[in-house]
Amino acid sequence: MRPVILAIESSCDETSASVIRNGKVLNNIIASQAVHQKYGGVVPELASRAHQQNIVAVVNEAMETSGISKTELDAIAFTRGPGLMGALLVGVSFAKGMAMALNIPMIEVNHMQAHVLAHFIDDPKPSFPFLCLTVSGGHTQIVLVKSHLDMEVIGQTQDDAVGEAFDKAAKIMGLPYPGGPLIDKYAQSGNPKAYKFSETVMPGLDFSFSGIKTAFLYFLRDEKASNPNFVEEHVNDICASLQQHLVNMLLTRVRQASEQTGIKNIAIAGGVSANSGLRKELKALGDKQGWNIFIPSFEYCTDNAAMIAVAAHYKYLKSDFCSLDVTPLARMPLS
Repeated sequence: MRPVILAIESSCDETSASVIRNGKVLNNIIASQAVHQKYGGVVPELASRAHQQNIVAVVNEAMETSGISKTELDAIAFTRGPGLMGALLVGVSFAKGMAMALNIPMIEVNHMQAHVLAHFIDDPKPSFPFLCLTVSGGHTQIVLVKSHLDMEVIGQTQDDAVGEAFDKAAKIMGLPYPGGPLIDKYAQSGNPKAYKFSETVMPGLDFSFSGIKTAFLYFLRDEKASNPNFVEEHVNDICASLQQHLVNMLLTRVRQASEQTGIKNIAIAGGVSANSGLRKELKALGDKQGWNIFIPSFEYCTDNAAMIAVAAHYKYLKSDFCSLDVTPLARMPLS
C-alpha cells in the first residue's frame, strides 16, 4: 500500500495540516494564534474561533503545496485528543465533512502518541524499543515505545506539566506569554548554579512540578522584599538556575528509567523538547551513559500536523479506521 493521507491538528492554539504519501511527509502547514498573548495564556473559546477562521485556508494550502488532488486522498486523519474540547471539535468536524464528501475513511490519532512518532518523519529514526521523554505544556511522560502503535507510560507527572512550570514561573517574573522560550533565551547568558531550589520527591518514575512553582513564587517574594529590582537585575541567573533545576528533574527520571529497563535508545518529544538546555544536557548525559539520543527538529517539537500524518500512516497500514460518530476527547490515555 502507498497511502496518501491528509492530517489535521487542532488540539490547542495551532491550526495545522499536512499531507503524507507512502510514509513521506510532503508538507507541514501551521497557522499560530497571536490572540492569546495579551491574556497570558491560551483562552479556549478564542482558540476555537481562530481554528474556525484558519482551517479552510490551512487545509487548502496543504493540498496545493503537496501537489495532491482531493481525489488522490485515501484517508483523512485528525487529532481526537487530548486537548481543548472546542478546538478539537473544529478539526474533528472538518475531517468528518471532508471524509463524507470524498467517501474515504477517517483515522483518529492520539496527540501524545503522535509526538512520539514525530521521530519517524526524518532520519535518523530510533529502533525499538526506546524510551521517549514527552514534555509539553500539558503533559510530562516517560513512554516505553515497543512499536509504532504499542506504547506504555511508565512515568508521568502527578500534577502540573513541566511546560506549565516554565510558563507560570515566567509569568511570576513578569515575562510575557509564552514565557518558556524566554526563560530559555535568558538562561543562555546566566549562571545555572546561582540559586538553588527544593527537590520534589515522588515514587517510581513519576514527577511533580506544582511545588516548584510555589517555591519559586516565595523565593522571588523574599528576594524582592529586600531588593525590588531583584528580577530585573538578575533575570539571566534566575532563568538559568530554574531551567537547570527543571532539566535535572527530568533527566534524573530518564536515567532511572534507562537503568530499570536496560534501554539505551532515548528520545525526547513535545514543545519543551525545543528547550536548548534540555537538548544540551540530554546529549551530555547520553555521552556519559552510552545512550543513542534522538532529538526532533524544532518544527516537529511543537504541535503540528506532520506528526499526526505519520501516526495516521502506521494506523492506515493496520486498517485502523474510525466511524463517523467519533467524538473528540479532552482527556485521552496514551494506551
